[in-house]
Amino acid sequence: MQRKGPCSEIFVLLKSVPVLLEGNRWTLGATAALHAPSEKRIDDPEVRKALIQKRLRPFCQRDDVLVVHELGLAHARVRVDIAVLNGVLHGYEIKSDCDTLHRLETQLEIYRQSLQKLTFVVAERHVPKVLDCTPDWCGVLAVRKGLRGALRFSALRRSSRNPEVSRFVMAHLLWRDEVESILAASGIAKSALRMPRAELYELLVADIAE
Repeated sequence: MQRKGPCSEIFVLLKSVPVLLEGNRWTLGATAALHAPSEKRIDDPEVRKALIQKRLRPFCQRDDVLVVHELGLAHARVRVDIAVLNGVLHGYEIKSDCDTLHRLETQLEIYRQSLQKLTFVVAERHVPKVLDCTPDWCGVLAVRKGLRGALRFSALRRSSRNPEVSRFVMAHLLWRDEVESILAASGIAKSALRMPRAELYELLVADIAE
């Protein structure tokens, strides 16, 4: 996240995250029939532009919503292509015709701990594997080119709330000085904040849970 990120908004989201659930309690999403595969290759910039224009434009036009490209998660261990912060942190990950799915498992490991909602926006050739390898709370949008070259999106599975999100991992969206400010405001002495960053996050999560 950019250095001047909305610290207060992230903190509010952290307080709204329930304790990490055990097991894989995934909710069922809606599905739709697949279109016939398109022969026209689609790259990431095309998909990103169309996604913003056709799906996310209302968010981009609002002052109370933050749309971030290439948001780093867990201190940039992975990035999500587009993140929308609107009371819920919703990530959109693009898998175009020019992408592979080699990193999908690694990305999912962090996404499922960091994002409250997640939607994969995928070229048709990736649809079967993404539907098979992702939990049912992940949304899936298939993207294809129409006869005139315009990109079309089909909702194959709608996103729902992630039951596995971790307050601790989500807290990594905050900078150290932001965490210190929050903890100091809650009454914790500054001398007690001279500890490794990971311990600060643990202290923040514990303070929220009280």
